[in-house]
Amino acid sequence: MHTLTKAALATPAACAILLAGATGASADEKWTMKLTDTMGNDSGSSSTAQLSLAGDQLTIDITGTGFTPNSPHAQHFHGSFDENKDFTCPTSAADADGDGQVNTEEGLPTYGDIMISLTTKGDTSPDSGLAVDRMPTADADGNLSYSRTITLPEGAGAKLKNLHIVQHGLDANGNDTYDLDALGESSFAKSVGVDDIPEEATNPATCGTVTGAAVGAPPTGGVETGGGSTEGVEAKGALGAGAFAVVGAVGLLAYRRRLTRES
Repeated sequence: MHTLTKAALATPAACAILLAGATGASADEKWTMKLTDTMGNDSGSSSTAQLSLAGDQLTIDITGTGFTPNSPHAQHFHGSFDENKDFTCPTSAADADGDGQVNTEEGLPTYGDIMISLTTKGDTSPDSGLAVDRMPTADADGNLSYSRTITLPEGAGAKLKNLHIVQHGLDANGNDTYDLDALGESSFAKSVGVDDIPEEATNPATCGTVTGAAVGAPPTGGVETGGGSTEGVEAKGALGAGAFAVVGAVGLLAYRRRLTRES
């Protein structure tokens, strides 16, 4: 899940988030985002994301249905902190090879690199984009629930503009699991050195967008690590991040071992 930039998972997000405030919002800012299968990948998944920014605290609550049961689903804020770059949710037009699926590499030019990895614990930087062992897992009925508060550096609310949420992982052949028989091997996982990961596990399932007007000064530069509950919200460009390949490979190797045990 073919030209590749290694720090984006397509996965899956146009999920444009306008987190405003020139020096950090003093009052609560809230957004509701609808995440759907804009790609036409027949994921059957949909989610609602609630975002709340209070000062330097960004709380993300996501509830979704129709996900691959008992399976991890990588999810990220995608896009760019550069206001001059315009990213959005891909459509089926991004399916360059005509196989009926928009995979990670095909979706990347439209929704952009990973900016924040929505892990359940620990690091949230782009380096954790493939840390599937720390991504939310759908329950036996395919329901997904995620809640986390991320501590942002002062003023970061004004810089988190033009980002999108993408969730990854789908069940193309309807057997309630990720397997190689459906779509074959993930070319994205293979590109970071991990074989035998199903493409079902890495293809984007949902994407969403929210629109609004930015408040305060235009965002410039990146967001540095802010400590707190995330230990690593970083706005470094995902393109060519060598550490991502290493950390991502570790996460995917752990997931491959899990698949082997369950098969």
